[in-house]
Amino acid sequence: MWNNKSSGTDLTGLESMEQCRRTLEQHNWNIEAAVQDRLNEQEGVPSVFNPPPTRPLQVNTTDHRVYSYIVSRPHPRGLLGWSYYLMMLPIRFTYCTLLDAFRFALRFIRPDPRGRVTDPVGDVMSFIHSFQEKYGRSHPVFYQGTYSQALNDAKRELRYLLVYLHGDDHQDTDEFCRTTLCSEEVLTFINTRMLFWACSTSKPEGYRVSQALRENTHPFLAMIMLKDRKMTVVGRLEGLIQPEDLVNQLTFIMEANQTYLMSERLEREERNQTQVLRQQQDEAYLVSLRADQEKDRKKREEQEQKRQEEEKARQSILAEERRRRTLEEEKERKSECLPPEPPLDDPDSVKIVFKLPNDTRVERRFLFSQSLTVIHDFLFSLKETPEKFQILTNFPRRVLPCLPTEERPNPPTLMEAGLSRSEVLFVQDLTDD
Repeated sequence: MWNNKSSGTDLTGLESMEQCRRTLEQHNWNIEAAVQDRLNEQEGVPSVFNPPPTRPLQVNTTDHRVYSYIVSRPHPRGLLGWSYYLMMLPIRFTYCTLLDAFRFALRFIRPDPRGRVTDPVGDVMSFIHSFQEKYGRSHPVFYQGTYSQALNDAKRELRYLLVYLHGDDHQDTDEFCRTTLCSEEVLTFINTRMLFWACSTSKPEGYRVSQALRENTHPFLAMIMLKDRKMTVVGRLEGLIQPEDLVNQLTFIMEANQTYLMSERLEREERNQTQVLRQQQDEAYLVSLRADQEKDRKKREEQEQKRQEEEKARQSILAEERRRRTLEEEKERKSECLPPEPPLDDPDSVKIVFKLPNDTRVERRFLFSQSLTVIHDFLFSLKETPEKFQILTNFPRRVLPCLPTEERPNPPTLMEAGLSRSEVLFVQDLTDD
């Protein structure tokens, strides 16, 4: 008896045997739960093991521990049952240790086929179908996607994610699914407050999540949320739990971490506002930049157009100068090629008076035998004569064919043109035509 008392007080850290007994009875004679709860109390972490209904739960939000709620089957009460449990504890510990060592060694000999995840979505959908076939369609809404997708959606939407790992062979699984998970109270609470992802540990996807969350027993639930900018497990519920207790524990975990979620929402809203403001500033900058670029482009176009116009004017001036120089050279050449003027007493000579467009009169003698081209070349060599012109008779008024054409390659002579010994011819300007 003294040994049992000493063991109980040593494990729980309580000096009073009566207080030790009350603590163990409060935790359904679960020594591990009682010891963990006692250690949490000593470190300032609030207890979540069957909290008294008359005392509100206080949460230390500065502590980063995961809130755990572990339920195990009650042990036989009384001194005899307690003594038997303590006597069997070393045997169970040795058995579990050897079993774990055997399983660890077996992994090297025959790897677990669940370790290879090939179709995670198929694993989840297969579990959902089998769950509905066995328990009906009155259940929380299952997330139809992989565990990673559920994490990403919960992170993006800033919602709680409740993960349920289904142990097919566990003795409490069937009762938990029928009486707790499919109850109207739990169903409504989960559907309105969080995302719900579930899978069987017999499936590769469920086994992979099981290895990551390291559950101890089934049924197993884990509450996950965005905390300190990463998805974090903030609550673990293991063992058979009644609907009311499940709702209470989930509510407690959510209230304990509500400040973190609100902080994440405020921070995200601030980041979004900052991003919107930065985007608006960037858009305004781009608008201003485009306006400046458009202004510079128009300025460059105007400058280029002005330069082209100036260049065109310069080229036009140069071309005009070249044309004028060429014309002067041509006039000089024509003047040098003109035959000499016949003397006054030459009986074959013709006296012609030319009336120029500027009312200037020019007089010169030609021979009847000379071509009309000579008359044209004479007039062309004069500075007063326009660049393009034609020669007209007075009466009858007609144009003299002074230049060769396709029909008449050789212009007629003055005699053939019907000119008399004294003529007055008019020079008509054709430059503008």
